[in-house]
Amino acid sequence: MPTIEIDGQTCEFEGRKTILQVALESGIEIPHYCYHPGLSIVASCRICLAEVAAPNPRNENKVELIPKLVPTCQQGAADGMQVHTQSPKAIANQKAVMEYLLINHPLDCPVCDQAGECHLQDYSYQYGRAESRFLEDKIKQPTKDIGPHVKLYSDRCIMCSRCVRFSQEVTGTSELGVFGRGNTEQIDIFPGRPLDNDLSGNVVDICPVGALLDKDFLFAQRVWFLRETPSIDGITSSGDNIWIHHNEGRIHRVKPRTNEQVNRWWISDEIRYGWRFVHHDDRLTSPRRMQYGEQIDVNWDKALQFAAEKLREVVEQNGPGGLALSVSPMLACEEAYALGRLITGLDPQATLAVGDIPVQSEDKTFPGGYTIRAEKCPNSRGVRRALELLVDEPQHVLSHGALTEKLKDKKSGVGALLATGNYDHEHVDKDLASALGKKLLVLIDTLGGALAAKAEVLLPGATWAEKAGAFENADGCLQGFHQAIAPLEGARADGQIALDLAAACGLDEPALYDPKRLRVQMGDVFASEVREPQPADAGRPEMEYVEL
Repeated sequence: MPTIEIDGQTCEFEGRKTILQVALESGIEIPHYCYHPGLSIVASCRICLAEVAAPNPRNENKVELIPKLVPTCQQGAADGMQVHTQSPKAIANQKAVMEYLLINHPLDCPVCDQAGECHLQDYSYQYGRAESRFLEDKIKQPTKDIGPHVKLYSDRCIMCSRCVRFSQEVTGTSELGVFGRGNTEQIDIFPGRPLDNDLSGNVVDICPVGALLDKDFLFAQRVWFLRETPSIDGITSSGDNIWIHHNEGRIHRVKPRTNEQVNRWWISDEIRYGWRFVHHDDRLTSPRRMQYGEQIDVNWDKALQFAAEKLREVVEQNGPGGLALSVSPMLACEEAYALGRLITGLDPQATLAVGDIPVQSEDKTFPGGYTIRAEKCPNSRGVRRALELLVDEPQHVLSHGALTEKLKDKKSGVGALLATGNYDHEHVDKDLASALGKKLLVLIDTLGGALAAKAEVLLPGATWAEKAGAFENADGCLQGFHQAIAPLEGARADGQIALDLAAACGLDEPALYDPKRLRVQMGDVFASEVREPQPADAGRPEMEYVEL
């Protein structure tokens, strides 16, 4: 395997890679601004220049120093190279570049949202001068609203052109460009073309300074107060890897988490801003039961006991096949399995089905390869897979439409339905509500709606950010995610509700919802396929998780 030496450290690499790529893979920090692994290489910021000695094929492959400094982001790595980023010439270049970048940069770190995660701050401290030699007035650039989600602070821009290349190469929409020359040069949008593509929020992530900021997060929270938890897109079937940034039980923003096999470095704006329902004012916070035609609030023990009694009554009256289960595709695989085991424990011939799968338009793929999925739920395939573990034949797990038709059939023998919702909006299923008629409905949901009003027992569930589990995306990839925040007071994870109901029905002993324990019960094949997030993905300090 070929090797290069970077500041005395030997680094192995495979394939065609640049010096900077080899260094980053080996955990060696070389300062850089314009380089991004998902974009073309322009080598414009010049702070990554280093002294390089390479074998000279014209002189018996003797290692000879290249006369000028070399951009490590652009120079290909070759076996036997020696790279020096701490030599006097390299250090002098780093200081010169930092001094140049800070000539017109405003000293507004205390009011900049990027403070705390700004490469300009970090590199200024590590590679810059202690004092500025610039005494002239700084050139002031305008602040602009360039799109529905992004605000541009032009005077903070260092012209790395990452955002311009992103709009050209990844989205193919080319809203951004470089305008002007010299010290009046700036990034801007073309007249009449706002930055409003479906991936626009990514320019905030890739901006190394505070030039492009998220209007939704602007002045909302200091980043050093935030905790980050690895999670999976809970909105669509893409399975995008994300970081949930939260503080004191509230989510403040969602950022992409690198996974080159799934979403690479990007997420859609739909995923980035679609988490607000987690803190919706209409969240259900108390169990309810029907009394004299109206729902009343009850405590959890009474609600679970009442639901258990009603479900057992239906089994006794209707016989085998009297129960049905509809598991929302918004739930984790482990929760689907726990609910399925509960119902089949009460009624071995119960009907199992996957809940309504929302679909909007068609999949949309961008030139950079990122795809926005039309299926607006994270786990329809995982829910089906989990339920199929409880039946003899896969076809015995019904679709939502097939379940609705069976409920309409008066000869089916179904007398009760245990259903889950957990959609990111008030999901109104008129067909299901109509098909139920006077059948018993026990519903687990987060926002309620028309279906919730018909429930004999209504139990408040938790969103994906408030629990752990695994989702299977549209490509069949099973990925685990961690709990970011505690469930809303009065609500419980659907998996916990399933276990509590099983205990109330006398099927199991009381237990805490543990996805890993349930995966073992689901079988070694399932457990081995789940990819757990690695904390090392972030390159940041170890994350803190919420203890249940």
